[in-house]
Amino acid sequence: MIDFEPTEEQKAAVKMAHDFALNEMRPIALECDKEGKIPDELIKKAAAAGLTAMAIPEEYGGGGLDQVTAAMVSEELFWGCAGIATTLGANSLATTPMVIAANEEQKRKYFPRLTDPDNPKFAAFCLTEPGAGSDAASISTTIREEGDYYVVNGQKCFITNGGIADFYSVFCTFDREKKYGGIAAIIVERSYEGVSIGKKEDKMGIRASNTTEVIFDNVRVPKENLFVPMGQGFYNVMVTLDMTRASVASGAVGIARAAFEEALKYAKERVQFGRPIIAQQAISFMLADMAMQIEAGRRLYLLAAWKASKGLPCSLESSYAKAFCGDMAMRVTTDAVQIHGGYGYMKEYLVEKLMRDAKIMQIYEGTNQIQRVVIAGNLMGVTDAYPWG
Repeated sequence: MIDFEPTEEQKAAVKMAHDFALNEMRPIALECDKEGKIPDELIKKAAAAGLTAMAIPEEYGGGGLDQVTAAMVSEELFWGCAGIATTLGANSLATTPMVIAANEEQKRKYFPRLTDPDNPKFAAFCLTEPGAGSDAASISTTIREEGDYYVVNGQKCFITNGGIADFYSVFCTFDREKKYGGIAAIIVERSYEGVSIGKKEDKMGIRASNTTEVIFDNVRVPKENLFVPMGQGFYNVMVTLDMTRASVASGAVGIARAAFEEALKYAKERVQFGRPIIAQQAISFMLADMAMQIEAGRRLYLLAAWKASKGLPCSLESSYAKAFCGDMAMRVTTDAVQIHGGYGYMKEYLVEKLMRDAKIMQIYEGTNQIQRVVIAGNLMGVTDAYPWG
């Protein structure tokens, strides 16, 4: 019943992603982190490899990857560089709510913009606001009818690819009094009058990723761009995040794996008291714990992704995976720095970057505290914990 052997297609996708991460991302990861940007040439190479349109169905020119394969690919890309991987993966987050709810005309109009390898473009998912992070029901960006248009007003923050996106999947409210029941989603193009980019964030980690405020000031949007009607937006957000959190969890595994590999290599090479430090039980047990945690995290994200790919309820498994893997990545990268000693604290060593990158895995796409709220809420209603029911 249980089969952990990937298909030939999955093996090929993972190998392609790993080779890209090794040959294209790793050599410039520290430079991109320092400069806070990604060379255009790398974006073009990623687009040509299909890494900017993985979640878009094949009929629109995308990769059409199922959630399991997408998560496995994500692990490899985050192993290469979490900042670059976040940039490449943001299209999947922005388009997943459209895959779920957009009509055929909307998909055919917007998805091909993201799948052209000669002119790669980005989209961005606009949910978070200065006053509404985990509490999505409190969003204050408004949408109202005006003739043949909807008018959007508000400010979004911490938007991945906000400053470079061609269009945005914007979640907004028709009626704040309705809270969850008033939320809708609409496609807003960057070129529309009244759309502007606010502050570009100076971040602790994933520094290569573009993160900005996006401001909507009386933006007139054609009515045909509404893809989630009033009252269905919150449900769309929840389903979207359930589907994408496995890839976030796998990204955390990729970061942790990179840190573990660096620490293992260093522990074998660093000699103290006449022998490599891996011979010290204090170090070897740290490495053993790191390896166990990484493998456990991988199994958790594969389960969540498998359920999502089958169309099965996966909210609980997605929360398990996201919370465990995010916390695990922070522990593993911290231990990797510790194993390196003073060298690990220096920016010329990769583990310093990996530790900073790992922190975001506990925060974005639902903090790990929110994941525990989801898990605890599920436990309150559990009467039978039989795993295959």
